[in-house]
Order: sequence, then C-alpha cells, then structure tokens
Amino acid sequence: MPITTKKFFYLLATSFLVAACDTQDPIDHEGPKSYTSIYWSDADSGRLGGLKFRIANKDAPETGSLKQRGGAKCEAERELGYEAKAYMVGFTKGKEIRIERDYGEDRYGRLVVDLSADGVDLAAAGEAAGHLRDWPHKNGRALTPKPDWCA
Repeated sequence: MPITTKKFFYLLATSFLVAACDTQDPIDHEGPKSYTSIYWSDADSGRLGGLKFRIANKDAPETGSLKQRGGAKCEAERELGYEAKAYMVGFTKGKEIRIERDYGEDRYGRLVVDLSADGVDLAAAGEAAGHLRDWPHKNGRALTPKPDWCA
C-alpha cells in the first residue's frame, strides 16, 4: 500500500517530535565532563575552556569595585573576595576538574554546576575553608537573601 504525501509528512513530524522529547541531559550520556584547567573570575564562578560556569547554591565575596554594580559592598568584602579566589585557584591547580551535575543556565548565560577537583566537592571545600556560604536557589530564584560579607 503506497504512503500518501499527507501520511509521509505525519510520520516525519512524529519522528521529529519523538526526537525532540528526548529530555536526557547530554552530560548523562557521556558521563561527567572533566577539564584539566580552570579560570576563576571569583571564588564561585569562572570558565572551563570556553564554558562559563557558576557553582550551584553557593556565594563568594565579590571582588569588583565598590562603585561597580554587583561589586563588593565594602572594602572588607573585596579583600575576602581576593582571598577566596586565591584559595580556589590553589585548590584546583593541577587537578582534574569534573562537572558532577548541571542545573542549566542562569540569567547571565553561565552553566550552574556542581564541580569536583580530583573527586573532592569544590563547594564543600570552599565552604569548609570559610570562602563560600550557602545561598540556596530553586528554579533560578534565590530562596534566601544573598549572604552579607560586610557584617
């Protein structure tokens, strides 16, 4: 029995819909992605190669100018920010960095992730060292106020 043009396009459209509904995360297909170098913008965000990232549910003190929007709120925060960044640079230097979980992009186009360095959770290590604080989010919205690094 010959397939009509209408039936052909219906079958074609159905196959595209089935392919589009495959919701598995590409990282799950390949396993966690790993990198050998990392650039830290501050202690909770940076780049892995060309991939911009932010550590999920954590905050670090800002390093930006007091006059800059989104910058440090006081000079003490700025100093803490540079110490926190130096800690993360040292902690990750020469280690295999892995994206353990991908939460999607934030409003700035950064991938929100859980990271590990040689199997150690970066967020937990940064928090234990006093350089990161909890800042829980759900669906891109903060559940608590941003931590105050000037208090």
